[in-house]
Amino acid sequence: MSKILLILSAIFILSNISGKAYSQNTEYDSLRAAELGADDYGMKQYVIAFLKAGKVKSESQEKAQELQLEHLRNITKMAEEGVLVLAGPFLDDTEIRGIYIFDVKTVGEAQRLTETDPAIKAGVLEMELHPWYGSAALMELTKIHGTIQKKSITD
Repeated sequence: MSKILLILSAIFILSNISGKAYSQNTEYDSLRAAELGADDYGMKQYVIAFLKAGKVKSESQEKAQELQLEHLRNITKMAEEGVLVLAGPFLDDTEIRGIYIFDVKTVGEAQRLTETDPAIKAGVLEMELHPWYGSAALMELTKIHGTIQKKSITD
């Protein structure tokens, strides 16, 4: 649990640091803030999900690869729908496998979204969900990523 709190603290601090640097170098744009759902601090509420190793292991390497591809397609679908702002794996081999940040108001909404994930359905991954407060600028991440992505993760 302390590792999760450390990760959340780091993300919060980094989003605040980058937010402060950004606001010092530009003028406040009330229309842009409203479009992104920002409060007076340039922040908004999200739900963060920690993807954890589930109790079920894939039967074979082939099944594991197939399930991973379905998992990635689901991530892509949620990002295209605008409900998933950020997703990615951790690069160490621990119980916590990855992270999602959802643009939803409640943990219940995020729970319904996580239930669409084939890896969750199969029991290979489990989700731990928390309400989270971070920079509204994260809403631009998917658009920016599209301009620098050379290949799709699902190809």
